[in-house]
Parts: sequence; C-alpha cells; structure tokens
Amino acid sequence: MTQAIGALEPGVADPAGTTSPGGPGESAARGRRPAGVVARALFLLTKPRIIELLLVTTLPTMLLADRGLPSARLVLVTLAGGALAAGSANTLNCYLDRDIDAVMKRTSRRPLVARDGRATIRPGEALASGVVLGAAATLLLGLLANWLAAALADGAILFYVFVYTLGLKRRTASNIVIGGAAGCFPVLVGWAAVTGRVSIWAGVLFAVIFFWTPPHFWALAMKFKEDYAAANVPMLPVVATPATVARKIVFYSYVMVAATLALAPYAGWLYGCCALALGGWFLAEAHRLRGRIADASPPAPMRLFHLSIAYLTLLFAAVAVTALVPVGRW
Repeated sequence: MTQAIGALEPGVADPAGTTSPGGPGESAARGRRPAGVVARALFLLTKPRIIELLLVTTLPTMLLADRGLPSARLVLVTLAGGALAAGSANTLNCYLDRDIDAVMKRTSRRPLVARDGRATIRPGEALASGVVLGAAATLLLGLLANWLAAALADGAILFYVFVYTLGLKRRTASNIVIGGAAGCFPVLVGWAAVTGRVSIWAGVLFAVIFFWTPPHFWALAMKFKEDYAAANVPMLPVVATPATVARKIVFYSYVMVAATLALAPYAGWLYGCCALALGGWFLAEAHRLRGRIADASPPAPMRLFHLSIAYLTLLFAAVAVTALVPVGRW
C-alpha cells in the first residue's frame, strides 16, 4: 500500500535471496536504520486499512449484543485487542507471502520486499513482530475482557495464517471463499467480549461478512488479474472467464443480502429497511458488472470494490443505530 523507505544491514540476505554489497565501512552505515523508519515499516505490515474495516464491524456488533452502550473500558479493550490480532495476522501474512509480494505490482512496495538488494524490514523482524502482536492481543482480551474473546481472536490469526495463507491461497480458486472466514471473526470477538458467549445472531453477522467477502475481493482480483497470474496465485479471475466470475459475484451477493435480512427479526424493522435498501444498491451494482461483461464493455470492477466497502460500513452503521434507538425494534 504505502511505501516505506529503509535498508537491510549489508551482508544479510534479503527476502529475494540476494546479499547487500559493500565493505565494512559501508556496512556500518547501511546497518543503521532510524527507529522511526523501522516502526513505520512494521506498522505498514499490519495493513492498517484492513484493520479499520474490521473495527467498523466490531463496534456495532458490541452495541447490538449489549442493546446499548457497553462500558468504555470494554469497548477500548476489545477494539485494541482486535486491532492487535488483525495486525498479527496481517504481518504474518506479509512474512509468508513476501515472495508473491515481490512479483505483484500492487504489493511490490511493501516493507519486506527488497529493492536494490535491500528491504526495510528483515524477515525475522516481521515474524517476531507478528508473534508479539498476537501474544499481546491474547493477553489484553483474556485478562481485561474474557478468555472466549481471546480464543476467538487467536482462532482468527491461526485460520488466516494456516488455513488461508499456507493452505489455500496458492492451491485453489476457492481460497478467498473459505479463507475469507478469518475476516468474519471480529464480530464473534465483539459479541463474546460483551456477553461471554456466542449467540446465533453473532453467527448471522459472521455469515453476512462471509458472503460479502467473495464479491468484494473478486472485484479487486479482476482489476489485478495479471498480478495474481504472474505470481501463480489461482484467484478466481485468473482461472475462470470474466462471465463466470461475474455470475458468482451476483450469486454471493444475493446470499449476502439474504443473510443481512435474516438479522432483522432480532435487530428490528429499522435495520431491516436499511438492509433491504442497501442490499438493492449492492445487487444493482453486481448486476451492472455482469451486464457490462455480457456486453463486452469494460467491466470497471473497482466500482463494485469501492461500493462494497461503503456498503458494509453503512450496513453496520445501521446495526449500531438499531442498537441505540429502541424505536427501531419490532
């Protein structure tokens, strides 16, 4: 995403397997990396924009679980713990996928990717940072919220790293369908932090994000299809025709909207009206994408990608309002 500038210590192999040149004097100069540069690079490895979206789903879930405002302390602990857990998973993902990131233009500026034989962060530093962030998330949630919330956050990290990144991403076009479940865990963490358990309604919110993820990500993958093909990552747009991808996007969009409406009996009529209106907006854009592909027109998939982010944000804003405004309940 955002570029970070820095250098590996000469004589240490970078992620691409090369070694930084230079003699002893040059080595000493290049070995000094400002603490601010290293900190910024480690921060970028957490993929902060993704964390923002995860937190957007966590807070409204907590409000709905409480049917009001939980304590400020619990909210801050849960959001901080969730951010640490997501940062851990994303950092470990960057560590494991640094070879792919070096090939793809979209990710070639990440701190672990070597440029001119040097990278901002050494792989070992990224690995250590990811582990420390995960441990901090576990302790923070376990000690100051509850251990169920901590266990669910750990489950999200393990699922993202071992199931998606190591198990599915490079092997199957279903990678994002199954692996996307990792991004659904924050609603379970938020619900568990408030109630100490996971209810069926938390499961419905989980399903909403689960079925939202494929249309959201496939739209992005359509735009960067050549990137994924160059990295030998079998994202659906790489291995299937645009018509097939668009058809699947429309299918998952309908299932997602159905999942959002399934929450209405608990969340209330105000939320139900919002979910219906927002769902119609999303489906119209999904059908628009499919229609442009059928007409052999430029599909412009990033329209759906950006709309999907706005859609999820507004949907969970409706969840939050419903939790705080009793008039919106059945």
